[in-house]
Amino acid sequence: MMKVKTYILSNTIEVEEFEAGEVYEYDVEVSDGKAMKLPEAFDSEYRPDLIRRAVHASRANRRQAYGHREHVGKRAPQPGMKHSVEWWGKGRGVSRIMRKTGQRTGAQNPHTRGGRRAHGPMVQKEWAQKVNTKEGNAARDSAIAATADSDMVSSRGHKFSNEVRFPIVISDYDENGESINIENISAEKATKKFVAMMDGLGIGDDIIRAKDGRSIRAGKGKMRGRRRRTPRSILLVVAERDGLALAARNVPGVDVAVAKDLCAEDLAPGGAAGRLTVWTKAAIGALE
Repeated sequence: MMKVKTYILSNTIEVEEFEAGEVYEYDVEVSDGKAMKLPEAFDSEYRPDLIRRAVHASRANRRQAYGHREHVGKRAPQPGMKHSVEWWGKGRGVSRIMRKTGQRTGAQNPHTRGGRRAHGPMVQKEWAQKVNTKEGNAARDSAIAATADSDMVSSRGHKFSNEVRFPIVISDYDENGESINIENISAEKATKKFVAMMDGLGIGDDIIRAKDGRSIRAGKGKMRGRRRRTPRSILLVVAERDGLALAARNVPGVDVAVAKDLCAEDLAPGGAAGRLTVWTKAAIGALE
C-alpha cells in the first residue's frame, strides 16, 4: 500500500490600514506532516483506453439534443413549414410542389427558397453512451493513480516547482497560530488565502499559466455563452463543499470536486490523465 507524507500549512496574516482601505498580506509556510496510507486506487494500473472511453461517455451524456420536432400543424411547426400553401393539381405543366396560397412562389419543399431542410437534425437521436460500472470505476482509479506521477503531470503541461511531492495531500492548517480545519476556512479574503496556499506549496505558477492562457474561442461558440477558453489548472478534491471549495471556485482554471462524486473526467479532462491535483486529508479518507 502506497504511503505519502502530508503537508502542513501555516498562514500568518498581516493587515495594514490605509486611507483607501485595508491590505491583507499572507505568509504561508509549508512543513512536512505525518505519513499516511493512501487508498488502493493510487496503486491502480494505468489504463489510458478506459480513461478515454469514460471521459468520452461523460461528455456524450451531457450533450443536449438539438433539432426540430416533427411537423404537427399549427402547433409549433418546424422551420420552413410556416406558410399557407396549396397544390395546383395535375395538368398545368408545372412541377408538383406546394405553392403559397394565391401565388406562384414555391414553399415548404427543400429545394424552394425558404423551404425546410432536407434531412435536418432530429431530437430523437440518442447521443448517450453507456460504460460498465466496473470499467467506470477502473477508469477513475487509473486517473487517480496518474495524479501521483510527477512525470505525467508535467507532460500534461502543468507548472510546479521541483520540490513538490506527489500526490499533494494537505493535512493540517494553522492561521495566526490557531489550528483550523482547512476545509472550513473563513470566507473573508478566502480566495487570496487559497492562492497564497498554492504559492506556498510550489504550484502557484500553474494558476498563472491558466490565467495568462485565456483566449477568445474560435468559431461560433464565442456567440453562445462561452466566449473565452481557459486552460485547466489545479483540481482541488475536498470531502465537503465548504469554505475552501468556495474560495477556489473563482480562480481561473481551478476546479473543485467532492471525493464521493469524483469521476475520470475531473481527473483527466479531455481524456489526458495526469492533472495537477490537490487533496485534503478528509478527501483521502472519503475515498476509502
